[in-house]
Amino acid sequence: MYELKTKENDNSVIEFIEQVENSKKREDAYRLLDIFTETTGYKAKMWGTSIIGFGSYHYKYATGHEGDAPLVGFSPRKANFSLYFATGDTERDVLLQEFGKHKAGKSCVYINKITDIDVEVLKKLIQQSIRFLREMYPDTK
Repeated sequence: MYELKTKENDNSVIEFIEQVENSKKREDAYRLLDIFTETTGYKAKMWGTSIIGFGSYHYKYATGHEGDAPLVGFSPRKANFSLYFATGDTERDVLLQEFGKHKAGKSCVYINKITDIDVEVLKKLIQQSIRFLREMYPDTK
């Protein structure tokens, strides 16, 4: 059976951010930490080795595959920041039109730096993602 690698753990979020080599990226990571914490009301937790997640939900697909995931999160990758929002939410696409410079994948939105985006739209994206997941998964924490 498939074992999910990205699980919530007790690794230190601060220690992880301190390992970010680029000082500007590290500064942006702390800013994102503040924005996500204030907007979600959840304490940041490490998920796997490189994702900073907020809150959690349990999903179960029709195939029987199930697991836990953060409601929202981000990761300061070498090339850019990966922002994690709910998949399948059409409202996300509407909000992204006002977001600023980014690239969007299925579940990730990629940004280079905070000055490229509208922080108020980021807060709306975070809130919308949580709202969407709570509707899809009523047992969400």
